[in-house]
Amino acid sequence: MMTIYESQSTDTGERNPAVALGEINAEKLSIRLGTGANEFEAVQAVDFNIQPGEFVCLLGPSGCGKSTLLGALAGHIIPANGLLEVDGEIINGPSPERGMVFQHHTLFPWLNVVDNVAFGLKMRGVSKAERHAQALEMLQQVGLQDVATRWPSQLSGGMQQRVEIARVLINKPRLLLMDEPFGALDAQTRMKMQQLLLDIWGRIRTTLVFVTHDIDEALFLADRILVMSPRPGRFIENLPVNFARPRRTELVTTPEFMQLKRHCLDLLNHEEGRQLPRLSPLGLPPETRITA
Repeated sequence: MMTIYESQSTDTGERNPAVALGEINAEKLSIRLGTGANEFEAVQAVDFNIQPGEFVCLLGPSGCGKSTLLGALAGHIIPANGLLEVDGEIINGPSPERGMVFQHHTLFPWLNVVDNVAFGLKMRGVSKAERHAQALEMLQQVGLQDVATRWPSQLSGGMQQRVEIARVLINKPRLLLMDEPFGALDAQTRMKMQQLLLDIWGRIRTTLVFVTHDIDEALFLADRILVMSPRPGRFIENLPVNFARPRRTELVTTPEFMQLKRHCLDLLNHEEGRQLPRLSPLGLPPETRITA
């Protein structure tokens, strides 16, 4: 299992046990977009912490600031106020250690699949033989080792997104940031990609922040859901999702899943989400017990 770890030294020079990387911390974080008279507050004074290896979904209506917050985590957007850091270091720009996957792939059409996946290693000066070996290994993890020499235009939408995921993961990022990566896929392909993502994440356990407006997707994937209000985006609930892993598609038809879905719908239909019944530590109303 390829988990992201770092060995740290003590003051005496001795090596500490491996420490997991990828902790996110934000305090009073606000983000403004636009300029002059068109400037507006997209995200308003949010506080949150995401632990190394955690799978967290940002759920909310369109325009609530989910993608804006993800852009700040990627280093593409500079916050107006507050603190945003990874492993105690303030984010001050993009980094391959914070890999981003968008809804539409960004593969280079002039490179074949294996060279697309290996591109980040090429930029770091890794030899052709070594980067191709690592790229083929990563393609095997996403089930695409047989299409290594094809061009992106020869792949289906789901295959293109798998190549995109492989291209990001080959850099072994501390964070994997995903902005509605399956939103353009048909329902059947989308479900297959969700299952594939869980299988990959189960092996690598990198910290994963996933933006979606689809409640079923968030509940199926996440350890925890941060539910956002309409703009300016604020967190109206920190919702644990404690369904057992590994998860399979049958989960979405269980009464427990539907109970949580109804709760999320109520949150999103209520401006502040403060007049709803509090949830138990399991993420369900106290009278509900998880059996799935």
